[in-house]
Amino acid sequence: MAEDILLKYEDLVNELKTYLGNAKFDLIFKSKTASLTKPEQFLMKMEMSRLSQPVARFVDLRGLVTGQVKPYEHNGKQHFMDDTAIEVFEKALEQHGGYTLAVYEAVMNTENNHRVLQKQAAEQSELQEFENKLSTEVIKFASYESRREERMNYSIKVTIEYKDKKNIAASTSDISLSGCKIKLGTRYSIKKGELLAMRLVGLEQDFELGLKNGIQYEVVAVENISREYNHIRLKRTYIEKNEAFDDFLDSFINGNKRRYKVNLDNTLDAVVSKGYEQYYIPRVTSLYVFLSKKDETLYPSLSLTTENNIFIQRYFTDERKVPCLYNVLNHQRVTQLLTQITAVKEDYLYTFTHVSSGKIYYYSATRTELNNNPKLKDLFLGFGSQKESWQSFKIQIMPSHPDDSFIPLSLPNSAGSNIEKLNKPPSPRVKGLIKDVKYVVVLTSMGNKAEQEDYKQLSYDKALVNQLKHFGHAKHKSPPYLDIVPLEYVNLRSHKRYLYKTPVSITVNETVYDGYTRDFSVMGLQLECEQPVTFKKGDVVLLAFPELQKITKKHKLSELKYEVMAISKSFTTINLKANRVADLPHAGVTFFTQLIEGNKDKLKVSEEAPKVEGLSTALRNMVTKSVCQFPFYLHKEAAHFKTGAIGFGLYASPMHVILQNFGLLSNKTDLSSILTQEQIVDVITPNIKDRSRQDPPLAFTLAINFDPRKGSIEDAVVSQCVLGEDYTSFNKQISKGIKSELIFVMRLYISRTGRPDTDYLSNELKYVSQYAMHKAKDLEEALWAVAGVGDMVDITEEALSHLELKQEQVEQMGRRKLIWLNRLR
Repeated sequence: MAEDILLKYEDLVNELKTYLGNAKFDLIFKSKTASLTKPEQFLMKMEMSRLSQPVARFVDLRGLVTGQVKPYEHNGKQHFMDDTAIEVFEKALEQHGGYTLAVYEAVMNTENNHRVLQKQAAEQSELQEFENKLSTEVIKFASYESRREERMNYSIKVTIEYKDKKNIAASTSDISLSGCKIKLGTRYSIKKGELLAMRLVGLEQDFELGLKNGIQYEVVAVENISREYNHIRLKRTYIEKNEAFDDFLDSFINGNKRRYKVNLDNTLDAVVSKGYEQYYIPRVTSLYVFLSKKDETLYPSLSLTTENNIFIQRYFTDERKVPCLYNVLNHQRVTQLLTQITAVKEDYLYTFTHVSSGKIYYYSATRTELNNNPKLKDLFLGFGSQKESWQSFKIQIMPSHPDDSFIPLSLPNSAGSNIEKLNKPPSPRVKGLIKDVKYVVVLTSMGNKAEQEDYKQLSYDKALVNQLKHFGHAKHKSPPYLDIVPLEYVNLRSHKRYLYKTPVSITVNETVYDGYTRDFSVMGLQLECEQPVTFKKGDVVLLAFPELQKITKKHKLSELKYEVMAISKSFTTINLKANRVADLPHAGVTFFTQLIEGNKDKLKVSEEAPKVEGLSTALRNMVTKSVCQFPFYLHKEAAHFKTGAIGFGLYASPMHVILQNFGLLSNKTDLSSILTQEQIVDVITPNIKDRSRQDPPLAFTLAINFDPRKGSIEDAVVSQCVLGEDYTSFNKQISKGIKSELIFVMRLYISRTGRPDTDYLSNELKYVSQYAMHKAKDLEEALWAVAGVGDMVDITEEALSHLELKQEQVEQMGRRKLIWLNRLR
């Protein structure tokens, strides 16, 4: 009924919108609606009131408009808009005198909005064919927000009384059965915990409420919104015990919620986004390091580790077990990186270590530092690459905000008894640990043996080796504390692991390695070797446990066969599982089963409770809101895989920009020109199909020749994908395009996935199922379809430096690419 009336007078509604914010609006409204009936006038007035209410929604146009979206801050809240939307936003703010629902809706309906454009062209068969081709979902990371629409968003005139003050005019901005939020002038001093009486005069004009003394509320919070007004959050005390009014208010809200009901699409989007996020973050091979600022100095204060990136953290740990990232990510280096004009500050970091008197000393340099010091460049690269400890990393730095640590559920608190508890922000202790965070660093290990061998061929003057001290890092007696925080996510292991250290000897092809256990389970264990090993994943080795043998005569704890499941990049940390023959008993499995059963009260489970409850989740949220890579997801299709989705974070990678250039970054996209189905079937599928979730990511390399002058992505992109990290096979393809095209070399790290962490999504799934069971089922099926997750990292500059190319052409191409990327970003 209400929708029909508003639709009938749609032109009048649009006309009245243009007068909102006008000082004479009431007179204009009365004149324009004089011919309408009283109920129709009431509905029109309520619609205008709805549009005039202040809102707290953030605008997120990533992938929704043809323009390039960028961060835009207003009143301490960060939005994401393009230039067209910003212009509309600022004009609407001026018209309406603040950020109201009318402003929000105007920005969401700009002329270059994909939704608006698609609506205008809905009858064009060409567009329909185009949309049918787009089969890959675009997942916008952390784009969801907590929805409270079960509080009806209505602006109603009210009067309040508190202490000796009476008949104070105010207005609601939202209202529910148990509470509301009112807009009150700042000249009135009111504090949390105070009681007040409120009369809904805007409703009493049309309804008999029978409330002579008003309704009593308690002040929950006072929020300043401008110099003139505060928002006062209130909750009812129910002292009146007026069931008639409760029934009326409940009926009034529910009757109008058909028009302003909870937007279920938001929850659906949130489940999908969070589902894909929980696949991606734990599988990333990059280390996340948070930089805090204290006494004007930036330093690493926290790192978020996973089973895939922990090897980087261990690499930067010295003989004292002290994390040494404070050396390589020092204030001077970080400050220099921050001078770059791009949103994401990027460089390449080269490191090696030198051991003296049992102490480990780190040496490091960025590509920029070496280019600025050409006399020492070949010396550093040539000498350092001779070391077994040689490593190279892609380093990316972007802002990080403590406020990003809180991502509430996309549900109203009234949706369930535990929702309010789950929607609470981080604890004071967690806030204290992250309050000084200013940036997050993404460290990706991307060096390989071929590059190292190439650097080894560089000639340098050995007499100058002492000058390498320029790149050396002294040991600090009291280095800044780095809190290493393991990422918490669903435990997909079939057996608990227990922390335990005991000597072990490993025999393979008559070579014996000494080491010790880090942890063990019934079926497997993790070892730390004293020196790098030469065997590889899949090999079967023989283990012996000399100290454990002393406590048992029943079991022979030598020559036990174990299969190597994973080896760290330092070749010192090894994961193994028992190598069982058919159903024959394995002495190691039998022994460890009995050992665990008899000592559960003494053994320490390795998945121990976090040191600070909620810190891992806070850091995970901060990472999710600052993704700068190109996540992509493989769905199982018959015997092969296909790209089912891509991720899109706050910062666009070059691949996002290419898709954006051709209008392929809305809700769906087509990735087949960049990563072809032939490459997925012939290169990726055969190499990952037999891998498990426990296996580390497998590296692939993708070379792309891109011609921005072409009108379609099919004509503009030529790509080639190979297994591994050797890109010399791309030399011919790249040499051909280096003069006139833009070259991108991407490293792909692809993992198999396990089951989705539905526990992480349980509340939203339950909420969706209450309204649409079939949609909840479809969501779960979509998440179960994900069979692989990949991360695409740009390594172009490093890759091109190892190919036979003219340096002048490489530099010219780099300048053309930077101009093109910055034009669209």
